[in-house]
Amino acid sequence: MNKSERLNDLMLFLNDKNSFNLKDLMERYTISKSTALRDVRSLEEMGMPLFSQSGRNGYFGLLQNRLLSPIVFDTDEVFALYFSMITLRAYETTPFHLSIEKLKRKFEKCLSAEKVATLHKIEKVFSLGSTQQKNHCHFLKDILHFALEEKVCDIKYQKNNAIHQHTIQFFNISAAYGQWYATGCHVETGHTHVFRCDKVLDVKENFVYPSRPVADFIKSPAILYKNPGATDFEVMVSKKGADIFQKEHYPSMTLCLNDETFTIRGFYNIGEENFIAAYFLGYGDTILSIQPAPLKKLILDKLNVYTTYLSNL
Repeated sequence: MNKSERLNDLMLFLNDKNSFNLKDLMERYTISKSTALRDVRSLEEMGMPLFSQSGRNGYFGLLQNRLLSPIVFDTDEVFALYFSMITLRAYETTPFHLSIEKLKRKFEKCLSAEKVATLHKIEKVFSLGSTQQKNHCHFLKDILHFALEEKVCDIKYQKNNAIHQHTIQFFNISAAYGQWYATGCHVETGHTHVFRCDKVLDVKENFVYPSRPVADFIKSPAILYKNPGATDFEVMVSKKGADIFQKEHYPSMTLCLNDETFTIRGFYNIGEENFIAAYFLGYGDTILSIQPAPLKKLILDKLNVYTTYLSNL
């Protein structure tokens, strides 16, 4: 690698270290002692807060109260990070204590006036689609903390105007359709549940049940979400229906293309029949066929109720 690539990698390598010596750099990058010294000087010139300890067991140290070390990005990388960052504006809550406007100003201080002007022009004509989130998630940061620390927690969860108690180990937090979702394993049943984070009313650590490594939960949706007695379904849709699927679908579903025919395959658990039927109502006349028959009947019944309601308005 050339010097600029080596320095960029070196900053990442040293970022979580308290000290290092020249031998570390010489062995990692297969460079001479003089080249390692020049690299250290270059890092100091770039602002990395280094100090040296001389003597037989001498070393280089990094100040403990330093900010994160700088990383060199090219213009396209900076622009990509910038516009990825401002998509967070769509969320009422994030798991980080941050101000998007403050982050923007920090980005802009790292760029020339010409590049900043270009960013502002791009911002006027370019946007990444996102659904506005308006529900505040009071415990989003706590949920992320418990997931990262691989801890079991007790939660209070509001569903259908009732408050339920669950003992959960969370292992995934995601954002979709303007909502934050947390996926966790119910430690008493072993079943996987997905919770809307804005419906979580309280989170506390549980010291009774042992936790498991997050790696234990990285499985296919069929293993994670499919319970005994689940029903498989196949819904054939038009190209327009495939577009609807891409905009909104769930982990228990996949879109398959065979001979220019689009088929949504998946499953629903006992008690989820009404939810899945309501979901497919949104596909309207893009649906070409539905299997199994009970799901088809449920969707048609809901459609008739809705049609009757509209005719009575």
